[in-house]
Amino acid sequence: CSAIDACKSSNGGCSSKAECRRTTPGNRACVCHAGYTGDGIVCIEINPCLVNNGGCDRNAECTQTGPNQAVCNCLKGYSGDGKTCTYISLCSQNNGGCSEFAICNDTELAERTCTCKPNYIGDGFKCRGNIFQELLRNSNTSRFYFHLEALSIRDISGPGPFTLFVPHTDILNSDPQVKDWIAKGVMAQVLRYHMVGCASLLYKDLTAITNITSLQGDLIHISYSQNSLVLNNKAEIILSDAVGTNGVIHVINKILVP
Repeated sequence: CSAIDACKSSNGGCSSKAECRRTTPGNRACVCHAGYTGDGIVCIEINPCLVNNGGCDRNAECTQTGPNQAVCNCLKGYSGDGKTCTYISLCSQNNGGCSEFAICNDTELAERTCTCKPNYIGDGFKCRGNIFQELLRNSNTSRFYFHLEALSIRDISGPGPFTLFVPHTDILNSDPQVKDWIAKGVMAQVLRYHMVGCASLLYKDLTAITNITSLQGDLIHISYSQNSLVLNNKAEIILSDAVGTNGVIHVINKILVP
């Protein structure tokens, strides 16, 4: 007589995901493979994500990749290996993309708000101070700022409002008259002729005006034609409406002479 091998045929009636083990003659035991659970006759794949999030961090997503196998990936707004996930503060890097003159506040996952600091205006991504400060920050107007500083002219650092017509930096650098005005001591008068007090006049406001009085005392004539604003029939506004906390800056392509 020979012993009957209960596992010889059809895996002994065990699941295809189980191992059939001979025990005593004619008998066998069915043991589920690693990664599976059951009685051996029926073996079900173990999903580790169903228990304790698969060992992943609570701020991670557990994804089953095979029998009792899974990967952990940190959720949006968190960084780490999935087992440990740390909240990413958007504001901790580059001020969250906000202006350097803004306050960045983390609000929720991967979200933040940008708010301009006191004494600045804007949307938080661009924040502007008073027009005296803004002159220096813009290369188109920085030469005008340096002339004001050299002569200690601080009129436009006050509360305002003011309207400035600023000759482009290239014009102030290249016009030979500038050196003559400085030598003759009249540069301050020329600079103040480009300033208007008590009003913050945007481009659209200027189209409805024909004359305004400068801080120097003389009138500036304004004409509007063919979609262009021209001052004193010579200087055209080429950049407009740079709004600060105490006024507005317009860039012109020629120097106004009182």
